[in-house]
Amino acid sequence: MSGSDSTIAATSAGDTASPRRRERWLEFKKPIPTWELILLGLIVWVLFFGIWKLATAVGWAPPFLLPAPDAVAMTLYELFASRGFLMDVLVSVYRIIVSFAAACLIAVPLGILMGSFSRIEALFNPLVSAWRYLPAPSFIPLLLMWFGTDDTSKLALLFIGVVWFLMTLVMDHTKAVKTEVIQTALTLGANRWQVLRTVIVPAVMPNVVITMRQMLAAAWTYLVIAEIMAATDGIGAMMMRAKRFIHADEIMAGIVMIGVLGLLFDYLFRVLERILFSYQEET
Repeated sequence: MSGSDSTIAATSAGDTASPRRRERWLEFKKPIPTWELILLGLIVWVLFFGIWKLATAVGWAPPFLLPAPDAVAMTLYELFASRGFLMDVLVSVYRIIVSFAAACLIAVPLGILMGSFSRIEALFNPLVSAWRYLPAPSFIPLLLMWFGTDDTSKLALLFIGVVWFLMTLVMDHTKAVKTEVIQTALTLGANRWQVLRTVIVPAVMPNVVITMRQMLAAAWTYLVIAEIMAATDGIGAMMMRAKRFIHADEIMAGIVMIGVLGLLFDYLFRVLERILFSYQEET
């Protein structure tokens, strides 16, 4: 074979061989390394605080309306160091935990039963669906009339803001459990209680915990609304006091504190997911 013929043959072989696919920066549902996850998370926060600092530096808004990030950080330090803000934070955390726990104790079992048995769904779902569309803050006048200005009215508002949505989501996740699995358990001789306890509940609980984590974020969004109900303590009460005297730095410090607490609770729920359902982690 001549040199030109061997060159052509080599070229043809190269053309038929499939080239290695180049990895792109954006890939559908592809995991990324931990270092890249942390780096990208830091980048977005650097951009956020950089734009915030730039806005205050060039005077886009007066300082008493838009304080700089370092001023807010200093105010947050002063609130903890000399103004007893830690007690306000602990009171708010207490209200969130108690109200959310009460909502879960009712919504999770009833949602699982509604998703498992059509007659229970037919009995409760019309009521649940109606309440889900009622805005929780509209109950503030009634709650103040019924429970006064103590913690009960605030806990009730936080409870109302979460329980109906949580119940509906748990019901939907329970409905998604495959009927074939349930029928197999019944065929093998399990009764309804055994199927519910050993098949449906274990199958749905990972999604229930994820739903609880998502709805906990909703509970934090109602916190400030709950704590303006004649409250004398809590993060929301501190922010309302600051609003009267136009202390935007204290208001923003309260917002930052709620965000930090929300991220902390979200992280704790993620840890709980990994501990309880480690078998679901991708290998």
